[in-house]
Amino acid sequence: MPAAPTVLVVEDDQHIAEVLRFMLERQGYRVVHLADGRAASAHIAAAEAPGLVLLDVMLPYVDGFEIVGLIRSRPAWRDVPVLMLTAKNTERDTVRALDAGASDFVIKPFQPQELLARVRRFLRTGA
Repeated sequence: MPAAPTVLVVEDDQHIAEVLRFMLERQGYRVVHLADGRAASAHIAAAEAPGLVLLDVMLPYVDGFEIVGLIRSRPAWRDVPVLMLTAKNTERDTVRALDAGASDFVIKPFQPQELLARVRRFLRTGA
C-alpha cells in the first residue's frame, strides 16, 4: 500500500491549522504544519517535497506570495500543487496568487468539503 500523501500546511492561525490537520488526517493524509513564513522557507530549502501545500497568504515574516515563488524556484518542489488560503477576497489578490504560481485559491472561511475536493483533485492528478 503506498504511503499517504503529505500535505504541508503553512498557516499562522492556530485554530484554522488545527481544523485543517483534523480534516486532512481524517482523510488519511500526513500533515506537516508550519506557523510562519520563515519556518516555511527553511522547510522548503531543506525538506523533501510534499504532495501538496496549503498556504496562507498573510503570514508572519515572509508572506505566502514569496513562499510560492520560493516553491516554484526549487526544482524538487516546482510541480507541487499549491492551494492558497486567504481571507482577502479581491480579484487583485487572486490574480497575484495565480501569477505567483499558485495552483488554486480558496477564500476563508472555506467550506470543508469543497477544500477537501480540491485537495483530492490535485493529489489525484498531480497537477
